[in-house]
Amino acid sequence: MNLNHIYQGDCVDVMRTFPEGVIDLTVTSPPYDNLRTYKGYDFNFEEIAKELYRVTKDGGVVVWVVNDATIKGSETGTSFRQALYFKEIGFNLHDTMIYEKAQACFGSNLCYLQSFEYMFVLSKGRPKSINFLRDRPNVRYGKEKMAKQGLSVDGEKAERVYKDMKKMGKRKNIWTYGVGGGSTGHPAVFPEQLAQDHILSWSNVGDLVFDPMCGSGTTCKMAKLNGRSYIGIDIAEEYVELARRRVEEVE
Repeated sequence: MNLNHIYQGDCVDVMRTFPEGVIDLTVTSPPYDNLRTYKGYDFNFEEIAKELYRVTKDGGVVVWVVNDATIKGSETGTSFRQALYFKEIGFNLHDTMIYEKAQACFGSNLCYLQSFEYMFVLSKGRPKSINFLRDRPNVRYGKEKMAKQGLSVDGEKAERVYKDMKKMGKRKNIWTYGVGGGSTGHPAVFPEQLAQDHILSWSNVGDLVFDPMCGSGTTCKMAKLNGRSYIGIDIAEEYVELARRRVEEVE
């Protein structure tokens, strides 16, 4: 297994050459449903999920960014089935987050505008690295009297205590970004800030960040920019070349 390298090949085949428990964080977005063909390659979700579990360290995290197609008037629900399968094979569903797209998006004329994707944060046990991004001004800044804990099972209110509230609160779990794109040559590019924010949240400097379907290489690029090692895989040779160029441009 070569660090700071982007492999060309089927991600399941390549992952099978990795030792167990070596990846600290995976940030990836699979080619969900039939929304894009990605050069016509097959997508074997269950085998990918199993290999991700095997190569992830105890305490490691997988961020799985996914959405559903609408077919014959019904959303497929693929995203939910995938999240539940990850739980079946041993992952915890640590957080169900939302990637809200800043631009107006479209979809079925019979539905509200489709403007988000799921970001399932899956952990192998309790995450070993949790670095909350604190960039939300806290209107309750200062010392405040509040409940020590939530309501008990029988509805009884908890004791109230004074607590110091920080000036900047941690983010909520809906994150808003402009849709990735530009002139990379890839049909669905991660927003760089999305990848970076997850890398900062769920890993530390020196950790190994992985993207098994790395496309244009955004996860690998942002891992390198933030002092992490990286590994990427893509089955399409032209995307591997694109990803390598983008990462090499990082000083």
